[in-house]
Amino acid sequence: MNRVCSIFAQILQLFPREQFQQAVQKHKAERHARGFTCWGQFVAMMFCQLGSAKSLREICQGLAASEGKLRHLGIPVGPSRSTLAYANEHRPWELYQTVFENLLQRCHSVAAGKKKFRFKNKLVSLDSTSIDLCASLFDWAQYKRTKGAVKVHLVLDNEGYLPCFACITDGKKHDVTVGRILRFQSGTIVVFDKAYVDYGWWEQMTTDGVYFVTRFKQDLQFEVIAERKIPQNSNVRRDQDIEITPYRKDFTLKLRLVTIWDEEKQEEITFLTNHLKFGATTIARIYKERWQIELFFKALKQLLRIKTFVGTSATALKTQIWTALIAMLVLKYLHLKSQYGWSLSNLVALVRHQLFVYRDLYAWLEAPFEAPPALAGVHDQQLALEF
Repeated sequence: MNRVCSIFAQILQLFPREQFQQAVQKHKAERHARGFTCWGQFVAMMFCQLGSAKSLREICQGLAASEGKLRHLGIPVGPSRSTLAYANEHRPWELYQTVFENLLQRCHSVAAGKKKFRFKNKLVSLDSTSIDLCASLFDWAQYKRTKGAVKVHLVLDNEGYLPCFACITDGKKHDVTVGRILRFQSGTIVVFDKAYVDYGWWEQMTTDGVYFVTRFKQDLQFEVIAERKIPQNSNVRRDQDIEITPYRKDFTLKLRLVTIWDEEKQEEITFLTNHLKFGATTIARIYKERWQIELFFKALKQLLRIKTFVGTSATALKTQIWTALIAMLVLKYLHLKSQYGWSLSNLVALVRHQLFVYRDLYAWLEAPFEAPPALAGVHDQQLALEF
């Protein structure tokens, strides 16, 4: 009979210990450690995410209840609450950003080629989501008089729908402020909503050979310089080349307006882009793909632990959010590897129940409701008693 470690231990094998230790040394994360390693902290916070533990007590007692199986995870015993709380508060959250980036490289190899569109350009979506906090507990993140908030800014690669960039800021940081610091490879198509209006940034992207597609704001002042032919039997209403001369700027933007009729909402929707070659219907379909980043944020908030926190300091909160993003990458990786028709919510629920089950992870992904071969063999050899 083939012997395997628990499903949780097999998931943790996606993080080579040597590579993890290099990240620890890079950020000097164990400089003042007293027995409790960064790997132990990482295992505990991954258990928080994948096991849906809501508090330090649930994390520590959940691991302690599986004491005999912890050796497969690379930790001798489960941590105490005070030890884990201290580590989350004082150890650098940048460690888990590096772990995220290392895992992302592995995920890209699995997601290669899994995209909707036939064009060769890389397509990414840019957006942010706010996480509400209690202002009295998270006083460092005060957003309004009685509210606190942080924002998770994300770039989602539409090839496999993997997050390829993340940034955590306070709730007051405007979306376009983060957008300005980003630089994309030439030929990339970036999709974003109306929150990212910055003519200087748009001009910089155009100069860099980067394309963007966004929604048109009604107060935008422009001049129509050409009318394009509208495709027959389509929902395209207008396709225009326009020119924008920003106030107090020394450049002119040549852009394109595409207006379509939305049958479901019974209204016109207008898109703005600097891509002058794609068909009008393709531009509309590209913007529709932005909905995938909304679905990603919805899954992140509903399936993982980023709405209730096990620590109140900025470091503890960022550590928990980064481990949630790592857990989401793990789930996306498993989803891409499997041929079974998983929904992401189903996969999360069953992984949570199977974390400490001794079964081959990848065989289970393909046949989650079948008995393991070894157990089936034992069952076949049992005696049939007659009564």
